[in-house]
Amino acid sequence: MSYKLYHYYEASTGPFRNLSVLSPEEAQKVSRRIREEGTAFAGRRPPDYLEIRRELEGKARELFVRKGGKPRSPFPHYMTLGACDWLKTWYKRPAWIAIDWDAFDEKTISFAYGDLFPTMRVQDGKSYRRQIYTKREIVEVIREFGWPQEWNRDGDRGPERYIEAQVWDDEAIRPFF
Repeated sequence: MSYKLYHYYEASTGPFRNLSVLSPEEAQKVSRRIREEGTAFAGRRPPDYLEIRRELEGKARELFVRKGGKPRSPFPHYMTLGACDWLKTWYKRPAWIAIDWDAFDEKTISFAYGDLFPTMRVQDGKSYRRQIYTKREIVEVIREFGWPQEWNRDGDRGPERYIEAQVWDDEAIRPFF
């Protein structure tokens, strides 16, 4: 079984621009500029977004390594498993890349059932909260719960709008810049 991974981005900026790889000071400047512009979805993020993001990325990395993951990069690049039209609304001029998930070594890609923020922070008793999955595991989770892009298209059934993929390998995405 083969799936596609999607990366959404602002057309004028280009793909795989990652706040996490910047120094904390530089990331804060970029984040502040995005908030001040207020034109993109990211402009609504709280001032402490970057600190929370780094904490959650560290937790995701730790959980992935416990499952045998071998991250090659300190921070992930974000994609979705399957298309998610809602993410196009985050950008003034949306663009996206679709890549077969077999293009990535399974030891360098993890998944969250939903965006990492609600997955790790919401406390509602759902079994997929605070979990990071491998390729094999996410297939089972999809069998059990379905695709959030389908059952929660409008976001009225919870924070799960897509399945997030964390690509822990800078070299694997380099051909798509």
